[in-house]
Amino acid sequence: MSWQDKLKDTRKGLRTLNGAIPEVTQAFGGLGKAVKQGGVLDFKTKEFVALGIAVTGRCEDCIGLHIEALIKADASRDEIADVLAMAIQMGGGPAMMYAAKAMTCYDELTT
Repeated sequence: MSWQDKLKDTRKGLRTLNGAIPEVTQAFGGLGKAVKQGGVLDFKTKEFVALGIAVTGRCEDCIGLHIEALIKADASRDEIADVLAMAIQMGGGPAMMYAAKAMTCYDELTT
């Protein structure tokens, strides 16, 4: 399955979840908005942190969403690779497998 298809499936699942528990998903969305708009770090840096957590947390759907956001924020392949290296250092072998998925996602979505 392509990363574009995975992103479509992820969004479809989130819409389904939103229909079932709208108060919870809206509150979570509000938290995300508040975190990304405020503070000292810029949006791109915050997305780099989120990508590292997604890789070490082994969340493939999260990887796709954060890679997509980083592409929109003009993150370079080298920047993504540097974040993935740090995630591997913190997460070991399992993180390396998900870092490979993240790099594949970036390459697919940027070509």
